[in-house]
Amino acid sequence: MIEVKHITKSFDGKTILHNVDATFYTGKTNLIIGQSGSGKTVLMKSIVGLVRPEEGEILYDGRDLMKMDQAQIKHLREEIGMLFQGSALFDSETVLGNVMFPLNMFTDMSPAQMKERAQFCLERVNLKGADKKYPAELSGGMQKRVAIARAIALNPKYLFCDEPNSGLDPKTSILIDELLSDITHEYNITTIINTHDMNSVLGIGENIVFINKGYREWVGDKQEIYQTTNEALNEFVFATDLFQKVKQYIIQNAHR
Repeated sequence: MIEVKHITKSFDGKTILHNVDATFYTGKTNLIIGQSGSGKTVLMKSIVGLVRPEEGEILYDGRDLMKMDQAQIKHLREEIGMLFQGSALFDSETVLGNVMFPLNMFTDMSPAQMKERAQFCLERVNLKGADKKYPAELSGGMQKRVAIARAIALNPKYLFCDEPNSGLDPKTSILIDELLSDITHEYNITTIINTHDMNSVLGIGENIVFINKGYREWVGDKQEIYQTTNEALNEFVFATDLFQKVKQYIIQNAHR
């Protein structure tokens, strides 16, 4: 579990996050949502340690990131998996080489052990037999699955995903969502997903944190979001006619 308490962060005198509290649960898909410029990306970067808030606590199972020295931070990062928006694969490396990269950096495994672990992770994301290919030979969805395999190579306790469905078609996006959800539950990971994708919110959102203008404005799950009276959240999630109709249908049927 990751707990964020009273986080405040400013840039050039402008406050981006205002005294934000949030809890991200182990074994659940935790989503951070909000409009562009709302502060959700700064919140995720703060949690990972890429930016440092002026105030507050960031607790990884009770361990405060804000009070850690460099050696403790390095150890913590060995427990973290990262899935970047653009997959961030190395074009000059094979699929296998990409997945082995964090194992080379952070473990004392033998080459044979690293290869075995990387192949296991590739099989877990349904990419068995793709280990000798290069990223340019793969579709966007396959590249994203390679990035997920790399993110779980170190068997992380915490998994951070920045816009995992960016640039993917709706069908592939659903597959990626389901894969992230399955991995989260199977390995009991604390997964935090930063997303604009409302299909993800309504599909796998077990714990949703809505950031609006730098404030934590709402917290709930994918069922509760249909019943919300929060005006800003309604405007953000149900902005399109399709999602408005889905919401109305669910509310009507809930009272039958």
